[in-house]
Amino acid sequence: MKIMFLGAPGAGKGTQAEIASEKFGIPAISTGAIIREAIKTGTPMGVAAKQYTEQGALVPDSVVIGIIKERLEKDDCKNGFILDGFPRTVAQAEALDELGVELDVVVSIEVSDEKIVSRMSGRRVCDKCGASYHVEYKPSKDGKTCDNDGCVLTMRKDDSPEVVLSRLQIYHECTEPLKDFYLAKGKLKLVEGQEEVADTTRLTLEALGGK
Repeated sequence: MKIMFLGAPGAGKGTQAEIASEKFGIPAISTGAIIREAIKTGTPMGVAAKQYTEQGALVPDSVVIGIIKERLEKDDCKNGFILDGFPRTVAQAEALDELGVELDVVVSIEVSDEKIVSRMSGRRVCDKCGASYHVEYKPSKDGKTCDNDGCVLTMRKDDSPEVVLSRLQIYHECTEPLKDFYLAKGKLKLVEGQEEVADTTRLTLEALGGK
């Protein structure tokens, strides 16, 4: 099964990709992770990507697609895979088609902007041990410090409402058009993101055919 997860930042697509990966026994491929791995191992496309990342520039589509192609050619993808974070644009989706990569289903996790801002702006992290909390859904015991080491919890800069709204705007402009692209191909499945991860998982697995 060849699956792609689509959704706004904070919608929970990464979590669902990991769960589906375990259930179906196929790898979940995160674009960011494989770019870092390609750079680390020094593949031809990794070397190309490194030149851009060292300059603080975005890795161009041609290099990203090359890295994806390298990853999909590995043995663990023979029985299927899950794409998380790629494609991000219609142009990338068209390039994926040109590689001969035919997706079976595209699952879009639907969560309102208001809920995403609430979810992400409520997240707090411990800078020392990396533990993650949420002021509403998963507070620490005292709501201020880490349960593990007592360090004061902080908000990441990219979790601030202003930054989250900016990321959402980019998603709506650049990535959301993929829904129409895959709808036209008869591949799109919409899943309403729920408050409980388990409820979203149940709906996601139903969208994947309940297999």
